Amino acid sequence: MNVLIIEDEKALAHELELFLVKNNYICEVSNNGISASEKIAVNLYDFILLDLGLPDYEGLDLLKEAKKANPEAACIILTARAEVNDRVKGLDLGADDYLAKPFSLLELQSRMQAITRRKFGITQNIIELDGFLVNLTERTIIYQDQAVNAITKKEFDLIAYMLLHKNRTLTRAQLSEHIWGSVINDDYDSNFIDAHIKNIRKKLSTFAPADWLETVRGLGYRIKTNV
Repeated sequence: MNVLIIEDEKALAHELELFLVKNNYICEVSNNGISASEKIAVNLYDFILLDLGLPDYEGLDLLKEAKKANPEAACIILTARAEVNDRVKGLDLGADDYLAKPFSLLELQSRMQAITRRKFGITQNIIELDGFLVNLTERTIIYQDQAVNAITKKEFDLIAYMLLHKNRTLTRAQLSEHIWGSVINDDYDSNFIDAHIKNIRKKLSTFAPADWLETVRGLGYRIKTNV
């Protein structure tokens, strides 16, 4: 999942970026409101972490822009503002959560995971797909007690992202943007995603057919499941 970090304290922004990248998120950072506004206007994000106290931009106005341009993005407000009124305004404008500074990075991660579970209606972290057990938390795939170790980090990211959007067709552009970030947008017409899907199928097929991973001709890919 890709994350936009909007934070003018560069040390904190860097710390957030390092922590989230380590935990398999794709991050972009804006240290001011103007650059954040530009990014929000042209890119799609899964999470927007927004510091309300930006020196060049009213944070709540930026939140309005984010909800308009990225309606599916989850917004978490990060701020030193202590007034209850600010929290209420932020939540009323569509923020999904609110963390007061200083905050724990582990708590932030837990809140992001909780938002993801609520958003996609996930009640358990291990999902069974025709004998394959996909553990979204531990990032493992098991088939009949055998670990599917050949799956790479990005291949797992693809599987996990399609699982969150199960039974929904995702285009190559959507998969590129949410798994690799905006830097690869210009490449989505290539067979980049197709090659990764081919590799996933090849690796899984050494254990059992993965018919749940479907190609939707002319559109993209989806994971079809009843769970």
